[in-house]
Amino acid sequence: MSVVPAETLPGTAPAPPAAPRAEGAAEAVAELGPRARLWPALGAVYRAQLSRARVARIPLLFVATFQSVGIMILMRGVVDGGAEARAVVAGSSVLVVAFVALNLLSQYFGQLRASGGLDHYATLPVPPAAVVLGAAAAYASFTVPGTVVTAVFGCLLFGLPLTHLWVLAAVIPLAGAALAGLGAACGLLAPRPELATLLGQLGMSGALLLGVLPASRMPQVVALARDLLPSTYAVEAFTRSFGARPDWARVLGDLTVCAAVGVVSLAVATWAYRRAAVR
Repeated sequence: MSVVPAETLPGTAPAPPAAPRAEGAAEAVAELGPRARLWPALGAVYRAQLSRARVARIPLLFVATFQSVGIMILMRGVVDGGAEARAVVAGSSVLVVAFVALNLLSQYFGQLRASGGLDHYATLPVPPAAVVLGAAAAYASFTVPGTVVTAVFGCLLFGLPLTHLWVLAAVIPLAGAALAGLGAACGLLAPRPELATLLGQLGMSGALLLGVLPASRMPQVVALARDLLPSTYAVEAFTRSFGARPDWARVLGDLTVCAAVGVVSLAVATWAYRRAAVR
């Protein structure tokens, strides 16, 4: 075998010079595609979570609705009407939101973190906020049928007017945002899925005891703890709407507080997701 370069052999055409590499070509090849924008990514996560919840969570939604209806039937024996009946119906309706958005979402993110499912989301080119907000919105949307059924049944049971049930259009998403953000944060920050389940159950129990029972019958210490629960303001807004002449300024004030708590809780849940995804 000859070791003479080919260009020195007689009758051999010289090799063409190598094409110059464009400046920055290596960087262009190494670049990844742009990350998805927040709203399209949020919509994709929302649709995926909603389709998953539609199959897996329908029995649990039935349990949540049946639980709230059963509580109202039990309370019918000790509450005749008036302000206490309004508090029972409003608290039982928001309890459906607490059961799904707080309890189930806490369990979902706790199991997702323990099973390594967060690694799947971390590989997707979606913002962390889209994952948290999409899951929270899906679980909050899933509570709409049960909350409406509970509210209508409670109004018929206690003889309350159905005129202002449209307030649920604001109560459900705002209460769902606040409680879903809290549930997601509990699931992502809990070191074990069992602890995430425990925190979700405790939060739902708090919404049950502090939201359904009339505030006038609570001790002062318990009433102060009630003010710290995000769902309390959604319950208060819904309760005020049953009046003959509702104080809409106070209703709006309660909903504003609920919205502010929802923004803070979802921001904390997004931070907890980033913290859990990088570990």
